[in-house]
Amino acid sequence: MNTKLEPKNYRYFTFVTAIFVTVLVISNIIAVKLISIWGLILPAAVILFPISYIFGDILTEVYGYANARKVIWMGFFCNLLAVLAIWVGGILPPFAFWSVGGFSTAETAQQAYSAILGFTPRLLVASFIAYLVGEFLNSFILAKLKLKTQGKFLWIRTIGSTIIGQGADSAIFITLAFWNILPTNALFTAILSQWLFKVAYETIATPFTYLIVNFLKKKENEDYFDRSTNFNPVSFKSKPQL
Repeated sequence: MNTKLEPKNYRYFTFVTAIFVTVLVISNIIAVKLISIWGLILPAAVILFPISYIFGDILTEVYGYANARKVIWMGFFCNLLAVLAIWVGGILPPFAFWSVGGFSTAETAQQAYSAILGFTPRLLVASFIAYLVGEFLNSFILAKLKLKTQGKFLWIRTIGSTIIGQGADSAIFITLAFWNILPTNALFTAILSQWLFKVAYETIATPFTYLIVNFLKKKENEDYFDRSTNFNPVSFKSKPQL
């Protein structure tokens, strides 16, 4: 078991980080589309975004909160970079003969680009705040539950942390993004729908989480317990566990 703050040369840590960040960035891009699943109106990102929570669980469970914290911030800044790149691409003047798909003129193609990839400041702020609060709550709860359960009952930690983290994420995003836009009852319905869907997603994926966690613990020879960790989300200093 690793007793130092700085990780050893983990074999799969970079790969897990890459999946986490990729899922996050793609989710924010496809979130513009609304879909209907079992009568629930949800953003298309729900088919993918919960995976970021699953891999957030994996990062905390195997590598510890301090390493998960670094990855959460990495995901935040990578997503910010993607948003800035899409925004710059949108304001640059289109080539006069540019056309895509069924859009015959540069003007209609530009309108399509802006409609699909454009972001409103309100949605961006809501998304970024919800992501940070939800992910850090998820990681914190899981790390604390691991100490309480002495590393047993992984399913309690993954589902319990998701209930809290995804609940906060859904409540913050929907409230900030659609307050005074949706009626109050529709607001609560949207929050509850997203929360229940994401928790169900995590619950169904529990065997998959077990499989990856057990594989990584064996291959990395690591099963980190955050006994002396500084849980401040903006701090990157922690005492080594004893």
